[in-house]
Amino acid sequence: MSSDGDSGAATAECPSLPWKLLSSTTMLGVSALCRGFLYGLSHPEVHGLESFLELVESRKDPAQRSRGLLTVSNHTSVMDDPIMWGVLPMRYHMRFPATNMRWSFGSHDICYQGRPLALFFTMGQVLPTHRLVHSPFGGLSQPAVTQAIRLLSNGPFPVDSHRAKPERQDWSIQNVCVDPFSDLPTAYTTNGQDSHLAPSAYSCNSHAWLHIFPEGKIHQAPHKTMRYFKWGVARLILEASECPDVVPIWLEGLDQVMHESRKFPRFLPRVGKNISVTFGCKVDTDIVFGEYRRRWKELKEKVEKSSPSARDLPLGVLNEELLYGDEAVELRREVTKKIRDLVLDVRRTRGLPDEDPKEGLVETWIQEGPKREGKMKDDSWVRDI
Repeated sequence: MSSDGDSGAATAECPSLPWKLLSSTTMLGVSALCRGFLYGLSHPEVHGLESFLELVESRKDPAQRSRGLLTVSNHTSVMDDPIMWGVLPMRYHMRFPATNMRWSFGSHDICYQGRPLALFFTMGQVLPTHRLVHSPFGGLSQPAVTQAIRLLSNGPFPVDSHRAKPERQDWSIQNVCVDPFSDLPTAYTTNGQDSHLAPSAYSCNSHAWLHIFPEGKIHQAPHKTMRYFKWGVARLILEASECPDVVPIWLEGLDQVMHESRKFPRFLPRVGKNISVTFGCKVDTDIVFGEYRRRWKELKEKVEKSSPSARDLPLGVLNEELLYGDEAVELRREVTKKIRDLVLDVRRTRGLPDEDPKEGLVETWIQEGPKREGKMKDDSWVRDI
């Protein structure tokens, strides 16, 4: 860390010392509660942890990282994250600052309703994400996706296309998600009105670790199957400056901790459940995703030739053709299927039978009809979160 950062003032290297302290304390406190719940009130079973810890350990110095880390898993309950990270030994949670811990996505209309919640989730390294079905600001091109791509890349990145209004750049009771000890204009907006500190604006967050639930919904199925994966995860693979390391994860039992059919007291996690977290091997991304990234580069160059303005777009920002053109959509579809197959490979190691290939198709889930939450026709439970 630079001496300026250690003195307390924010620099392009990192946020201010008070900001880092509050974030690290939040991460540590939540992690301690989750580890206590797992090992004191549940029956945990962990597989593949040693190799994952070796990977995390190799990334502890931000300056030595050469690529980001993307972990992907099935989504079985509202408490998957953070409980799943309770399997990590406490020494990993106690490091200061928390630049080697995961970032994730959180629903803007749930996690960021009210200033206390907004501050809590910001300190917990959660990116405010709009769900398209609930907000016109959702979708593939939203600022949270831009931040995620940049976190997986070699920063820092200026706050450009999503910069918050000048009056929202400085900390106030209204702007609680902005570093109060910084004069740097590093706040971005997700809807034109709010204000959030852009983590990718600091070099300490280069090649960060991001966890994502590509199903985009909680899915609690009797046969432990998954929904289709949404295409946003493909943007993280294709557009990061360097292809991130990818580790697929399979979760079991957390659906019993917070099942969607639970009654009063609904807000309390259930104790005494069997919980399993299985870490897959780190994927050889150059082999698995190298060809996809080559095709993406060629497509991008072709679009830039026909539309010169696309050349000036910063990392994580795309024009209409690269967002919604047929070639771009098909490429994302292929990458997303590959990522889902990687999670299925880990699922298979748990002795579960192969699922019906139709489970991974959007068309299959359209048959659910307009109902978005609750018990579905196939006896699964779904929650849009």
